[in-house]
Amino acid sequence: MGSGSSGNCYYLGSNGNGIFIDAGIGIRTVSKALREYGVSLHKIKGVLITHDHADHIKTAGCLGNKHNIPIYATEAVHEGILRNKAVQVELYQSKRVVEKEQPFFINDFKITAFDVPHDSIENVGYHIEFDNQVFVLITDIGRITDKIREYASKANHLVIEANYDELMLQSGKYPYMLKQRICNGMGHLSNRHTAEFLTGIYNKGLQNIWLCHLSQDNNRPEIAFKTVEQALSSEGVEVGKDVRLETLSRHKVSGLREF
Repeated sequence: MGSGSSGNCYYLGSNGNGIFIDAGIGIRTVSKALREYGVSLHKIKGVLITHDHADHIKTAGCLGNKHNIPIYATEAVHEGILRNKAVQVELYQSKRVVEKEQPFFINDFKITAFDVPHDSIENVGYHIEFDNQVFVLITDIGRITDKIREYASKANHLVIEANYDELMLQSGKYPYMLKQRICNGMGHLSNRHTAEFLTGIYNKGLQNIWLCHLSQDNNRPEIAFKTVEQALSSEGVEVGKDVRLETLSRHKVSGLREF
């Protein structure tokens, strides 16, 4: 329902239950998007938070306290949410603490959080199993680690960051310090790094790839798509035949995809 610095929120659901990953867009936008696809907010049984930056958490207080939806995050991320002025609401009964690499269940979803390097108080990706399908989401990635490689290689359906085009960032209007923050190993992944990573982990079990958190100023959907497509093609992987590849919009709802 949103992907990028303007706000992030993803919905994953079965016939009976649903969960959100991140809560960085307004509640009205969330509710409207769900209604368009016939999904009730009452169906949401939990919200998984990746990290404490505002574009991932600003609706967490509303969902937790007003709508009584459990908010799952590591203890460190919960501390970051409490201190973040974008939330301004302390989570009480809705607070749920996640331990990295300790699987837990939300109804039929088996969920495992794992470490992701980023310049937040802490950041995790989520590995989610349901009905013999594995969905993995990894965003705001400073660099690829063995842990990221381990979990991403298990995915049938993978959401992964492709934040910036290196040439656009280098030649763009951002001040030097911000450019360094983005590419210093604790910021974000470039299209090239994501493409190289995907060629290394591709296997026949991987059915869908979504590129997320594209920069508005330093990337374009067609550039991110082409960079990844060409890298996969160089390894004999045909996009559209061997794997489905899409870029996610900052504001436009992607529509439902059935696994």
